[in-house]
Amino acid sequence: MSMIVSSIGQGLLWAILGIALFLTFRILDFPDMTVEGTFPLGAATAVTAIAHGMNPYAATLLAFVTGAAAGLITGLLYTKGKIPILLAGILVMTACLSVNLRIMGSANVSLLGKQTIFSGHFLQSLPKYFDSVFIGLVVILIVTVLLILFLQTNLGQAFIVTGDNRIMARSIGINTDNMTMMGLMVSNGMIGMGGALIAQNNGYADVNMGIGIIVIALASIIIGEVVFGELTLNQRLVAVTLGSILYRFVLLIVLQLGFSTNDLNLLSAIILAVCLMLPQLSKKLHLNQVLKKGVAKYDEN
Repeated sequence: MSMIVSSIGQGLLWAILGIALFLTFRILDFPDMTVEGTFPLGAATAVTAIAHGMNPYAATLLAFVTGAAAGLITGLLYTKGKIPILLAGILVMTACLSVNLRIMGSANVSLLGKQTIFSGHFLQSLPKYFDSVFIGLVVILIVTVLLILFLQTNLGQAFIVTGDNRIMARSIGINTDNMTMMGLMVSNGMIGMGGALIAQNNGYADVNMGIGIIVIALASIIIGEVVFGELTLNQRLVAVTLGSILYRFVLLIVLQLGFSTNDLNLLSAIILAVCLMLPQLSKKLHLNQVLKKGVAKYDEN
């Protein structure tokens, strides 16, 4: 039972990354590689700030700001510097490695004996692993509701149109460069905040903890889309969270089969590849069934 609760808690915390990437990857149609740098950047910022005595809630907000700053730099490189999308993200991601080492002063920093968001009296009184479920649920509810409300505003609709068709967006007076930078700032800010929360939950920050993050976030999005099918935009935001939890359950099952935790990145890539292929496989299967029925009717005649 504790393993299931832990998987739900981890799924909720990691769903923040899935929703953040959904903004750029699905809505803005921007393949942002910055996330592998902003995740450990947020973790490094929050953990170092907490280690120096800052309030953990303020440290988490500071992680959001630093993540947003990294997203802004990516946006400026792409929109003003005219650097290709992928390369702009890779440049900032690479720069973040050095920035993280500067912030932490070493390859990793521990939070042993420090007060974190998970150290509150109420959370400590909960059964094991329920603290991550509670924090994850609260944060996801707030983030999802705020995003749904935002996407219904004129600014939010302009953001959606920018992702759908940039040429049409410009023709109706939308500043697509500003929309792109705003989307990258919000997305990477959320990823930085997610890194801060996960680092506090783990009890440490590591300079290499961003490796493979984009695959995990994409897995949440793809699994949600494959499992729940055609949904409205608001429903898809919820599906990302459910997809993140399902992904954690899949990992739990795989680990129970005897695989090593060292294989997690490999398993994540395989799971994502299978999920990406499922729609095509189902189409081919459906087509084969249609052809078989057609052949059977022809034979009968």
